Amino acid sequence: MRHRISSVSAVAAALLAVTLAPAVQAQAADAAGPSLVVSELSSDPWKPGEVRTDSLTFTNQGDAPADGVTMRLRITRGLAFPEHAAGCTYSTDSDQVSVAVCHFDKVLEPGQHFTAPVDFKVLPKALLENVEYGTGTAGGDPASGSTDTSYRSLPVTADNTADLAAVGDTAKGKPGDQVTVTAGLRNDGPGWIDDNTSDDQPAVMVNIPEGTTAVEVPKDCMPFGIDGPSGPSAPGKRKYVCLPPEHIYEVGSLNSYKFVLRIEKGAKDTSSEVKATSVYDIHPAFDKNPSNDKAKLTLDVTDPASGTGSGSGSSGSTNGGSSTGGSSSGTTTGGTHTTGTATQSGTHTQSTGGTGTSGSASTTGGATTGGDATGTMASTGASSNTPLLTGAGVAAVAAGGALVFALRRRNAAKVQ
Repeated sequence: MRHRISSVSAVAAALLAVTLAPAVQAQAADAAGPSLVVSELSSDPWKPGEVRTDSLTFTNQGDAPADGVTMRLRITRGLAFPEHAAGCTYSTDSDQVSVAVCHFDKVLEPGQHFTAPVDFKVLPKALLENVEYGTGTAGGDPASGSTDTSYRSLPVTADNTADLAAVGDTAKGKPGDQVTVTAGLRNDGPGWIDDNTSDDQPAVMVNIPEGTTAVEVPKDCMPFGIDGPSGPSAPGKRKYVCLPPEHIYEVGSLNSYKFVLRIEKGAKDTSSEVKATSVYDIHPAFDKNPSNDKAKLTLDVTDPASGTGSGSGSSGSTNGGSSTGGSSSGTTTGGTHTTGTATQSGTHTQSTGGTGTSGSASTTGGATTGGDATGTMASTGASSNTPLLTGAGVAAVAAGGALVFALRRRNAAKVQ
């Protein structure tokens, strides 16, 4: 009986092999074709003000010719293309990412390769940048946002710094009054900030003054727990960490956060600390100037018997940038924040390019941000609204205000 079963199994296996053979051959035929691989750009230090001359080599590792090669380059706003090359088209997408698309009328046989020069200008504000580059597997225009050996992504940390400064405020009132104070985080440059490699984003830490209760809190400010955010925005907490949802800090921008405080019975003159830091309260490594990291929220509490209490309002800011009421959150360029509802909407990818007009300003959702991205590129074209690839840690704030903490311990290496 065992011999008979073995014979039947052998016949079945043979029939299966005969049945599958055409399908396997068809799959192999479908897989045949060109397979282009692009070389890697140098990750040596990128210095602001320099023009980097590099090149990309495209090699056909497939088993069929590639009829033409289209090269696409996408660079964030701290980089630019120094000149326009023949055969290339240039554009800037909605995220201020500069795009260059170049076509090379070349046939690459299997095993053949060719090299194309590429140049990049590193702008004075370059800091945390990203470059996408390459072609499609068969030599066509690659789909932006997905990378492999034919189309790559290079995170670039320029040899530069950015100086985050805390901005405080003062107010006056008597017990029972509700007063408004505005805490801020300003980027004094020279580098702009858009960190796509970590969830530990730059932020401002706001301590609520003793003798007061936060009754209104900006939506972009989360209660701070032992070593990170502990939930979505809510009144009544003692400490908050605030940051814009797109995590972008242009040079000269001021992100302002308005808190409404109730002065409690028996309160005296009081103050608390505002600190430039990160989501997990770690000093950003790119900020080399700790002298302006701290400011004060100061309340002048008047004697209710004197009848001189102001009732509400804030009287000014400390350590840069004036504040008059303000919005629950917003960004202004030039260090001033005025009354109004300013809600930022933006990107958070390593997004932004470098072909805008120098000194221009754009307004989104009531928040004004300066734009000084300038430059050109070396050989490319059609724009794409797809943002550059981002690191897994960038999804720092979930829909309910909860944060991703998985990378926190890794980011501890950034301290000082």
